[in-house]
Amino acid sequence: MSHYASFPRPLLGFSAWSGTGKTTLLKALLPRLKARGLRIACVKHAHHDFDVDQPGKDSHTLRHAGAGQMLIASDRRWALMVEAPRDEAPSLDEMLQHFNPSEVDLVLVEGFKAEPFPKLELHRMSVDKPWRFPDDPQILAIATDSPNQVPEGNVLPVLDLNDLDAIETWVLDELRRQQASSGDIASQPL
Repeated sequence: MSHYASFPRPLLGFSAWSGTGKTTLLKALLPRLKARGLRIACVKHAHHDFDVDQPGKDSHTLRHAGAGQMLIASDRRWALMVEAPRDEAPSLDEMLQHFNPSEVDLVLVEGFKAEPFPKLELHRMSVDKPWRFPDDPQILAIATDSPNQVPEGNVLPVLDLNDLDAIETWVLDELRRQQASSGDIASQPL
């Protein structure tokens, strides 16, 4: 079973080298998808130590005092910080288990590029890195700032990285395709 098959909602990754604009694209795309009534969850893989807790806050103080798990909650949001020193980052499958599928229509994934799930490759010529699609059969389309410079022999759809309307349309089409193939037709309007 592939990793994404264990989660009962559609998944779509944004795969690219650092500096290509994954977060920038997602930041622009998320409000559009939300405006269509979609409930979006996001997973981001970080390549380094990170902290979302603020020094000086009680939760930060308690976690650094030795709490292996720290849950902080309010009437508007909650967050669980887990200290999990290990030799490798958790898998996408492990991270997806923390989402409530009944509250999600689509999971957008930034990173986890080596894992087998559907992806859109983002490519900027100025980043000067190789294309990923020839080595990753899970890449379904390419969004690039140089659509005329895609390697010869490419059979994947090519989108202009600067055309947010086209990318939104492709994401919605992929969402519908995944819903249809799983039999999970969402009641949400698209």
